[in-house]
Amino acid sequence: MLKTALIVIAVAIVALLAYAATRPDSFRLERQTTIKAPPEKIFANLVDFNKWVAWSPWEKLDPQMKKTYGGAATGKGANYAWESGKVGVGRMEILEATPPIGVNSSSVKIKLDFTKPFEAHNLVDFTLEPQGDSTQVTWAMYGPMAFINKLFGVFMSMDKMVGKDFEAGLADLKAVSER
Repeated sequence: MLKTALIVIAVAIVALLAYAATRPDSFRLERQTTIKAPPEKIFANLVDFNKWVAWSPWEKLDPQMKKTYGGAATGKGANYAWESGKVGVGRMEILEATPPIGVNSSSVKIKLDFTKPFEAHNLVDFTLEPQGDSTQVTWAMYGPMAFINKLFGVFMSMDKMVGKDFEAGLADLKAVSER
């Protein structure tokens, strides 16, 4: 009986690992909102990491987190590192910042590196599309899916787990930008 139970458990584990291995090698999640503000105002809240405290959902999780700012004050080259028992350890750096000019879209591309509680290296894009007196803002994160993340994804959807944070952050970015 014990031998049969161990065989069943071993087969289930192998099947789970095999299924996880078939999952996609990369991920992308995104959320959008429309903000009744000009792209220039929203862009200013994105390219200055000091302004993220007003809208980033992770800033609220640990107001005591240790933060370090470096590089350029804003835009390309600006970087921000954090260390927190609640939020983990990581670093962001703005790789590209295309400011809004007229009716053209603008964007901010950020390199996002986590070191704790797990290691991950992703990219984040904010895209701002003018729409009359409003701006459509898209917040996207994408990157590779390591095997451990694929395995975790069998039980918990990254979109459900992080998507709600993006939605909260966009709602706060909207509130800050519409003032």
